[in-house]
Amino acid sequence: MKPFQTTRLADAVEVTAPDGSAVRPLCTLPGVASFAHFALEPEQVSQAVSHATVEEIWYVVGGSGRMWRGQGTREEVTELAPGVCLTIPLGTAFQFRAGADGLAVVAVTTPPWPGAGEEASPTAGHW
Repeated sequence: MKPFQTTRLADAVEVTAPDGSAVRPLCTLPGVASFAHFALEPEQVSQAVSHATVEEIWYVVGGSGRMWRGQGTREEVTELAPGVCLTIPLGTAFQFRAGADGLAVVAVTTPPWPGAGEEASPTAGHW
């Protein structure tokens, strides 16, 4: 049996992701998935990265911004606002930017973030 886990959103940032976003880890199902809160300050632009081992599902909970995702020759820019949900499949290059009011997202990562070894590699971005 797996133990129950209960957490609260930390008051302070616990780690900075390779893309530059502020991360507050929440719950984890070991070996399965993790859940975390990611944030960018107003007008901040993330570093473009591509995950080697992790896929993500994002849900925007506050602020606004834009997300660029690219796979080979296919690219897409998505407006981010509360209520928007999107996926970042394995191997997708992505970069995001916050609007004037910052950006706050909760995300499920599978397998659990931060993954193994050199999980995220810098890549050419949109901005």
